Amino acid sequence: QVQLVESGGGLVQPGGSLRLSCAASESFSRYRMGWYRQAPGKQRELVATITNDLRTNYADSVQGRFTISRDNAKNAVFLQMNNLKPEDTAVYYCDAYYNWRHYWGQGTQVTVNS
Repeated sequence: QVQLVESGGGLVQPGGSLRLSCAASESFSRYRMGWYRQAPGKQRELVATITNDLRTNYADSVQGRFTISRDNAKNAVFLQMNNLKPEDTAVYYCDAYYNWRHYWGQGTQVTVNS
């Protein structure tokens, strides 16, 4: 099964930007890729997804601020996050979805705090 490793999280001030990366252990062109997040005490929620033909979908809360992209040649997916808000604080997880199964990375912490 595919293995995913996220990177790029950290501490940023409100209004700042971060770029998350997710590297896959194998070719993932067949997978729908996505980013989810989970804040303390809350359920994991969808942030954004991108299909293998580059169709994207975003949560309303991040629409216009976050951009998901993928590079199939490098087996990587990215999440550019701009104008970050304190409510974006969460652990962000990379997801690969195929044939009714989800595969998750270990997560990367994003903290937005002045």
